[in-house]
Amino acid sequence: MNLTPVQTEAITARVAQAEARTGVQIVTAVTDKSHTYPQLPWKAFALAVALSGLALVLLDGLRPNWVTASTALLQIGVLLAAGAATALLVIFVPAIARLFLRAPRRDLEVRRHAESLFLRHQLFATRERNGVLMLVSLFEHKVEIIADRAFAGQVTPADWRRVIGPMTSLLQEGRPADAMLAGIQGVEALLAGKGFRGRAGATNELPDRPIDTTTDDEADA
Repeated sequence: MNLTPVQTEAITARVAQAEARTGVQIVTAVTDKSHTYPQLPWKAFALAVALSGLALVLLDGLRPNWVTASTALLQIGVLLAAGAATALLVIFVPAIARLFLRAPRRDLEVRRHAESLFLRHQLFATRERNGVLMLVSLFEHKVEIIADRAFAGQVTPADWRRVIGPMTSLLQEGRPADAMLAGIQGVEALLAGKGFRGRAGATNELPDRPIDTTTDDEADA
């Protein structure tokens, strides 16, 4: 779990409050990464090798007399070292890794991961088909909301994006729990404004506690 016990309890309580007011079923999840992106270190390696090669070519042009019998071997070593160092930075420093991740690929993988969680945890299995999944993906600094069919025609994609905007800003500041709480508040205000209302004695069909994505990852392994 990417949240502390205190944060988890705060989110759980806030979900219960929002559900009581709106009558919908809200489920939250936080994950380290929505995909492994194995190509990122290789992209970094290739770019570093290419740039190092260009630098060596320019250096050869500026100082042609520096070439010796061991120059070729030295240049190969420099290229490989630069590539390896950059690849390691991508593996261990998320901020650098994100530089090599294209936005369309990022958005696609986070969406797919959210859809997978929605199906795996059967969030569609509510009587009124009013489940809402809110996924925070830490590495990508991305939030995805998946809503069931009860919201079709009443809540537009633009409405959900207005909820996601403030969440993304908090996520980029390294505050995932605050982002989630802001998202719950945003969903509650949005749905209450659309006329969604809770009913006395309504059954809580889905868990209020955030989904433990660690368990999901282990199931996939």
